[in-house]
Amino acid sequence: MSSAAISIVVPMYNAASYLTRVAPPLQRALAAGRVAEVIVVDDGCTDDGPRQCQAAGFTVIPSGGRKGPGACRNQGALAARGAILLFVDSDVVMHDDVPELVARHFARRADIVALFGAYDEQPNAPGVVSRYRNLLHHHTHTTHAGEASTFWAGCGAVRRDAFLSAGGFDADYYTVPSIEDIELGYRLRRAGGKILLAPEVQGTHLKRWTLRSMLHTDVFRRALPWGRLLQHPELAGAVLNVSNAERLKALIAGAFFATAALGLMHRPFLGAALGLLLVAALVSAPFYVVLWRAAGLATALAGLFLHQLYFAYGAATFVWCVVERKLRFAPEPPRGTLPPLERRSQ
Repeated sequence: MSSAAISIVVPMYNAASYLTRVAPPLQRALAAGRVAEVIVVDDGCTDDGPRQCQAAGFTVIPSGGRKGPGACRNQGALAARGAILLFVDSDVVMHDDVPELVARHFARRADIVALFGAYDEQPNAPGVVSRYRNLLHHHTHTTHAGEASTFWAGCGAVRRDAFLSAGGFDADYYTVPSIEDIELGYRLRRAGGKILLAPEVQGTHLKRWTLRSMLHTDVFRRALPWGRLLQHPELAGAVLNVSNAERLKALIAGAFFATAALGLMHRPFLGAALGLLLVAALVSAPFYVVLWRAAGLATALAGLFLHQLYFAYGAATFVWCVVERKLRFAPEPPRGTLPPLERRSQ
């Protein structure tokens, strides 16, 4: 399959400040004929981004208001000419070899309907939280290559016919950036397709994270909807597979914070907390090596504490989702199936 059969789709909202870095590799791919088109869906931008994209030679489509990235990607998919849809977020600098890698994988594997890659090891935003968060994503994806049960739309591709048949993203349920790509991955798998995690398909993430934005995104945009999705009887197990190793790490993190809190009142518990922190460092050592190598010792040490926080609030959110279901006051989960996207858009 030629990479020229690929249509790149970029959902965009007020991302003009990123375009000096995001646009050039997309322009190079378009100019060299490595992709058929670059479609930018303007989700009600109030900055100069849409004009800059038009000047760069991209096709710009208005979404008709603030509808969220899922709806924007759906609109771009309906307008696309390529047999492969390559979704790239507006804060991701796609590596130049991505179109060729995507085309190669789809040509070699007729059984895969989608694939996705990873952020690279060179996140742009400064600060401990930004480096920790972006490198965590990089490490998670690069250490889980192979067949996947979910999908990621930050730098991911899908066969257009399979995407349309599956109903595209559930933009009615996910109106803000959330786990709409993960839920789509489930439907693609349920329809019989296979999804590949190809970590060599990479882009540089430009997003700046703060502790507040990390907590809000991870809890309310990721863990909470993901935990609720897991409660759906048709989706349980197929959408989210939490390994025993991850459960152990969450247990260690919870025990660490509990003993640290007790240590504020009874000093002997501080030794236990320190011991648990050492165990946490050992069980996730490969990730801390990545932090150290890419961002220095100080970031690796700070990342050790941030990682315990990440596991603790993730586990607590999942427990909350179970309680919601048991007490029967949880919101309705996604439907699990959608009609073809062309029919829904009519």
